[in-house]
Amino acid sequence: MSDVRHVLVLPDRDAAEEVTEELAARFGVRDEPQLVRDALAGEDDAEDAQWLVVVEDPDGRLDPAALDAFAAEYEGWLEAP
Repeated sequence: MSDVRHVLVLPDRDAAEEVTEELAARFGVRDEPQLVRDALAGEDDAEDAQWLVVVEDPDGRLDPAALDAFAAEYEGWLEAP
C-alpha cells in the first residue's frame, strides 16, 4: 500500500497541539505530526487561521472514520483526500 497522509483541520493552535500530543497515545502514531497554520482566504487576522495536523500513515493502518471522530472532539474534522 502506498503512503497515506491524513490532514486534520482544527480551529486553533491550542486544539492542534492537543491533537498532536494525543495522536501518539490514542492511535500509536510514531512519527511526529506536522502542524501547519492555514490562513483562511481573505483573512488578515491571525486569530482567524485554522491549523492543520498532517499525519503520515506509511502502513495505511489509521482508520479515517476514527480520525474524523477524534478531530470532531476538538471541533475539527478530517480533510477528505
